[in-house]
Amino acid sequence: MKNYSKITLSVLFVASAAFTSCSNDDDVPATPMVKATIYERLGGSKMVADPDMPGQMIEGGRMSFRKVVNSTVGLIVADVQSNATGNLGAHFAPLLTEVGAGNTTKLAVLVDNLTDFFSFNTGGTNAVNTYSGMNMVATHDPAKNPRMGTKASDADFTKFEGYVGAAAVANGVKSDTELYKDIVVVLESIRKPTVQK
Repeated sequence: MKNYSKITLSVLFVASAAFTSCSNDDDVPATPMVKATIYERLGGSKMVADPDMPGQMIEGGRMSFRKVVNSTVGLIVADVQSNATGNLGAHFAPLLTEVGAGNTTKLAVLVDNLTDFFSFNTGGTNAVNTYSGMNMVATHDPAKNPRMGTKASDADFTKFEGYVGAAAVANGVKSDTELYKDIVVVLESIRKPTVQK
């Protein structure tokens, strides 16, 4: 009987140690939370009605970026037209000349390229979000891209970043949110190749 009790106690001790170690949550590595991409948080690949093209559908994330890009262009043009201090008119001189003459073809191409660029680089994975334009260094060098009026300074880039931020806020992205901060991080990641003077 004593032998039986010792064996029972040993089995109970080993079993309780096994159950304790199996149920101890501290020893189980936590599954990391995967943060949704910026693109997903702006609507992702869910198809929605395209307000600019009746009867057409567009990915929600792409539509959000297109809205921000259009608003950014509008803010830049408004500052150029009012001759605001530090406006970016010199950078977009070729484009502004064309638009002033009534030709908006290249403006549409610019909006589409910027939408592609931001959609692709923030998590848009479908073929519609493929960016095939020039790299950032070549794009912002007038010697390699005749569509660029002049090289950008740090102050110019900060001004551009402000336009994008204001456009994002105007389109529903609050400036005190993680999403807004993540968009700024993406913009800052292209500051170095963009600033060339």
